[in-house]
Amino acid sequence: MRTLVAIGGGEIREKSTLPIDTYIASLARVHASGNRPTAVFVGTASHDSLPYFNSFRKTYTPHFDIKADLVLLTKKDIPMEKIVSKIEKADLIYVGGGDTLFMLDVWEKSGFKKLIIDAYNRGVPCAGLSAGAICWFKDMYTDSAMVSPDSGAYALRKGLGVIDALMSPHYDERVEFDSIAKDFPLAYAVMNNAAIVFNDEKPVKTLSSGGQSYSFVNGEKSLIILE
Repeated sequence: MRTLVAIGGGEIREKSTLPIDTYIASLARVHASGNRPTAVFVGTASHDSLPYFNSFRKTYTPHFDIKADLVLLTKKDIPMEKIVSKIEKADLIYVGGGDTLFMLDVWEKSGFKKLIIDAYNRGVPCAGLSAGAICWFKDMYTDSAMVSPDSGAYALRKGLGVIDALMSPHYDERVEFDSIAKDFPLAYAVMNNAAIVFNDEKPVKTLSSGGQSYSFVNGEKSLIILE
């Protein structure tokens, strides 16, 4: 089964998404089949920020006893063979937030795009926050710096296309998304501190540490409540 947890936003450093992280950690434990799980953090969107990785590690290791590793794609002289080995051993892949289009550009040029999609397709649980969530969708509503470095405005861009829908993160900050979603047959809007769990590209569960998740079907907005 293919699993994705798409988180709308939040601060892992401040533990604001901890109830969501608890569920994600449970997926890693199941995948590890009784062994100590390994989670691989992908921080490309933050230009491989080590403080961001440390915030992830300080949550997932002491709280959930998960070994935290990371993939560095923006640093020089990192052999792709080493990255492949890490992904092959992963019980969870977590993609952090940041500059969405920069991340996808690096993934395309480095070959990591195929690597992460292959891991997802063979059943490695994947989770992502903000940029790390919307990148999986066919269409993204993103404030990537590569779109508008000065204004910070959101714009529509294409994602990986794994899930055939439009998604916006930080929905509590982007109410204009309602009018944009009307032009798409299917869209998702996820607030900070909220997430949607997809199994085989279908929503099966919602998670919250304060936020909510919505769907738009042919423009019709609905609160998603999936236990």
